[in-house]
Amino acid sequence: MFAFELGYEQTGCEGTDGPVVDWDAASCRDADSSLTGLFFSDEIPDILEAKRICQTCPVVAECLEGALSRREPWGVWGGELFLNGRVLSQKRKRGRPPKNPSPGIQLTA
Repeated sequence: MFAFELGYEQTGCEGTDGPVVDWDAASCRDADSSLTGLFFSDEIPDILEAKRICQTCPVVAECLEGALSRREPWGVWGGELFLNGRVLSQKRKRGRPPKNPSPGIQLTA
């Protein structure tokens, strides 16, 4: 779920004294929620694409701050990959790592 879907909209987070955040300006926001799968994918190319989208977002800092305070369980939030409420520095493929790793796609912070 994206920040704008949590009901924050243009009024900012409920109960905070911080500045008003215009969630309508979020780069991940679209009318039909077509990007949801991208931001919550386990596939490294999807994660990289979601992070690329966050790089151009005007509310990326507020999104990351909110995700950290809510300890988001997983997904890309504020340009960072979350798992179990923590930011992951890198993501590797599923399964056991190969004995002799070959150069390939690797996600780093």
